[in-house]
Amino acid sequence: MNTEKPALSFWQICNMSFGFFGIQFGWGLQMGNMSAIYEYLGASESELPLLWLAAPLTGLIVQPIVGYMSDNTWCWLGRRRPYFLFGAIFSSIALILMPRSGALWMAAGLLWVLDASVNISMEPFRAFVADLLPERQRTVGFAMQSVFIGAGAVIASKLPGWLKDCGVDSTTSDAHPIPQTVHVAFTAGAFVFFFAVLWTVISTREKPPSEAELAETKQKRSGMAEIYDAFRHMPSRMKHLAVVQFLTWMGLFCMWIFFTVAVARDILGATDAQSDLYKTGIYLANDCFATYNLVAFFTAIGFLWIGRFVSAKWIHVVSMFCGGLGLASLLFVRDPTILTWGCFTGVGIAWASILSMPYAMLAGSLPERRIGVYMGIFNLFIVIPQILVAIVLSRVLAQYDEVNRLHVVVFGGVCLLLAAIVTAFLPYSPEHE
Repeated sequence: MNTEKPALSFWQICNMSFGFFGIQFGWGLQMGNMSAIYEYLGASESELPLLWLAAPLTGLIVQPIVGYMSDNTWCWLGRRRPYFLFGAIFSSIALILMPRSGALWMAAGLLWVLDASVNISMEPFRAFVADLLPERQRTVGFAMQSVFIGAGAVIASKLPGWLKDCGVDSTTSDAHPIPQTVHVAFTAGAFVFFFAVLWTVISTREKPPSEAELAETKQKRSGMAEIYDAFRHMPSRMKHLAVVQFLTWMGLFCMWIFFTVAVARDILGATDAQSDLYKTGIYLANDCFATYNLVAFFTAIGFLWIGRFVSAKWIHVVSMFCGGLGLASLLFVRDPTILTWGCFTGVGIAWASILSMPYAMLAGSLPERRIGVYMGIFNLFIVIPQILVAIVLSRVLAQYDEVNRLHVVVFGGVCLLLAAIVTAFLPYSPEHE
C-alpha cells in the first residue's frame, strides 16, 4: 500500500526528478523551433499541423505500450530506469541531427524519431513518482518534476537568442537554410538531455519486486489484452480527468504549432521566412516561451508549499483560468512587453499546474500494479486531441483565408478555459478502485 512506503528526503525527490530537466530541455528546443525549421525548409502554413503529427501519433502508439512494459519489467537497471536511458540515447541522436536536415522530409522523419524517443523516456517518469513516494508526498513529487521542467524549458527557449547575442551566426541562405544558432542549441540540448537522465538513473534506486509480484508478472495476459482491459475498467475519476486533459492539450497544441510563426507573420507582419523581421518575431516568441517556463518554474516551487494546504483540484482550476485568459487575450495584445510578461505569465501558471496537478489528482485512484499502463492510457487523452487538431486545422487553414495562425492560438485559450470549468466539477475524493 502507498502508506507503507517510506517518505523520501527533499534531495532524493530532486534526484528522481532531475531527468525531467533534460527531457524538457530537448522538448523546449523542439517546441520553440520546429515550426520555424519547417518554414526555413519551405513548408506552407497549412502543412505545419500535419508535419507536427509526429508528436501525438508516436505518443498514441508508444505511451500505453511503454507504460505496460515498464510495469512488467525488472532487470539489473530496475523497472522504469531502462526506458529513461534508452529513450535519452535516441533522443540525443535525433537532436544532434535535426538542424542538419537538408530537406523537409528529413526534418519530419527526425521529428518522428525524436518524439518516439522522448515518449519512451518521459512516460515512465510519471509512474516513477507513484512507485517511490507515499501518497502524501505525490503532489510534492509531481510539483518537483514541474520545477525541473520549467528550468529546462526556460534555458532551452532562450538559448538560440543568447547564442545570437554571443556572436553565433544567425543568418540563413539557400545552402544553409537553418541558422547556426539552432545547430549549436540543438547539439547542446542533446548533451543536456542525456546527462540529466543519466543522473536520475545513477542516483535513484528502485525497490525490487517480491517473488510473488514477479510470478504474477509472468502469468499476465498479453500486452494488448492488458491495455484493453485496463482501458475498459478505467476509474471514474480518470474518465473525468481525461476530458480535462483532452481540452487542455488541444489548447496547448494550437499554441505550440502556431504561436512562434503567428508572432512573426500576424503580429509583426513578416511576409518572408528569410527576412530579419521574421527572425525578430521568432526570437520574440521564444522570449514568450521562456517567460512562461520561467513563471512555471517559480509557480511549481510555490506549489510545493501551496499543495500542503490547497487541493490539487482548485490549484488547477485557478491556474487554467489564468492560462486560458492569457492565450485568449492575444487577439487584442500587440505590445511586446505585455505579450511577454502579461499574457505568458498566465500561460506559465497554467503550465506548472498542467505538468503536475492532473497526475496528483489521478494517482490515488489507480491500482498499484497497473500504474504504468494507466499513466500511458491517460496520456492518450493528451495525444488524441492533438491528432484531431492537426488534421482539422490543416483543412481549415487551406480552405479559409480569413483564419490565420493567431486565431488558432486564441482558440487554444478558449480550450484552456473550458478545461478549467470541467475541472471545477471534479469530485473531491479519489476513488481507490
